[in-house]
Amino acid sequence: MFIPSKQRLARREEGFTLIELLIVMAIIGVLLAIAVPAYLGYRDRAEKSAARADVREALPAIEAFYSDHITYVGATVTKLQASYDAGLSLATVKGASQSAYCVQAVSGNTTAHRTGPSGAVTLTGAC
Repeated sequence: MFIPSKQRLARREEGFTLIELLIVMAIIGVLLAIAVPAYLGYRDRAEKSAARADVREALPAIEAFYSDHITYVGATVTKLQASYDAGLSLATVKGASQSAYCVQAVSGNTTAHRTGPSGAVTLTGAC
């Protein structure tokens, strides 16, 4: 009935049982079910924050352009980067007129814009 300990130790059994593998896969599945939605939420919030930050970053440059030219006409991303802020990461400056402009930035799937000079940075719609 009893197998002597030397014989038991002499038999080599390697590997995992099917039950052990299934348990590990179930644990990994539960962890993924928790982690993936959290990661997607973090990524979405990061894109929104980056788009808003890019728009806010452009405001001093476009206002400096207005101070130099007394108009927003002719304000482009290229001119703002060349003269006021080389690190500017805007997508576009649209609808620049004598007294108004619209600055738009894109980060991932998120677009933020501000119609100025007195508007707020928003994520809905575009310029």
